[in-house]
Amino acid sequence: MSSSFNAIVFDNVDEVKKGRLTELSLADLPDEKVHIDVAYSTVNFKDGLAMSEHSPVKIAQNTPMVGGIDLAGTVTESSDPKWQTGDRVLVNGYGLSERHFGGYAQKARVKPEFLVRVPDRISLEQAMAIGTAGYTSMLCVLAIEDHGVKPEDGKILVTGASGGVGSVAVSLLSSLGYEVVASSGRISENGDFLKGLGASELIEREQLARDSKPVEAETWAAVVDCVGGKTLATAIAQTKYAGIVTMCGLTGGSELNTTVIPFILRGVQLAGIDSVMAPLAIRQRAWDRLAEVLDLDKLAEIYTVEPLAKVPELADQILQGQVKGRVVIDVNA
Repeated sequence: MSSSFNAIVFDNVDEVKKGRLTELSLADLPDEKVHIDVAYSTVNFKDGLAMSEHSPVKIAQNTPMVGGIDLAGTVTESSDPKWQTGDRVLVNGYGLSERHFGGYAQKARVKPEFLVRVPDRISLEQAMAIGTAGYTSMLCVLAIEDHGVKPEDGKILVTGASGGVGSVAVSLLSSLGYEVVASSGRISENGDFLKGLGASELIEREQLARDSKPVEAETWAAVVDCVGGKTLATAIAQTKYAGIVTMCGLTGGSELNTTVIPFILRGVQLAGIDSVMAPLAIRQRAWDRLAEVLDLDKLAEIYTVEPLAKVPELADQILQGQVKGRVVIDVNA
């Protein structure tokens, strides 16, 4: 049996970062305890930053690097007693495509502590349709639930709702009975898509991406913010007394120009959501909860499946805001 397999590797060529489809051998993989036949990966905004030659930032700490911050597959060999041949596993974050080879390859070797068991109700394809984006959405929803926000407390705002994190958040929250207001810069294009996921109301990005007052009319019981920048500042100013704003993205900018007033006069809580290095117990809780509450029929409307060779093209598209919902990568196609 051949030891070669396909992978998307990015490297610096003539001082320009380029991702390319190539062949690797098993000898190219790191010497880790768990061997995996990878079935699917996905494309996230961070993958775009890592893969695209037009990216403004450097993600990989060394090259050449196999891209892909997600993977799902089946264990083929393990020297760790927790994992057995045939186990269905996934990995999100943990520095994949930064410090460790990622999911854009047909085979992987990973540290056993990186692995999460795929819940029985979810297929490997669905696991990557959820991916880091959906898992991050679930972390936001868990923070909202743990804060004590209930459906009867009022509207939940989701910003960047057309993207991967936002679209899954809309679906999750609506399935749990919350009234969801979706904000997007592409309402005319994606309005029907968002309403189909359960959004009861749509607002244009420009209504939030502006200079805001320190506090504005109390509107949101909670917020899932995927955007940052001025959008986040406005969302904070509009959050109700004792509400919570979960913040997990920066597509609209990394700066936050606000005041302490919403926090000390309204008791608003700003909760940062880390999906990359979250402890295993939190990860497994999120995935088990996803298996419990996520509407898989709605999930099917959120994602498309593309072949491994298309990843470099998709990396540019996601940075340009041209990707709707989720894109699953079939690494064997």
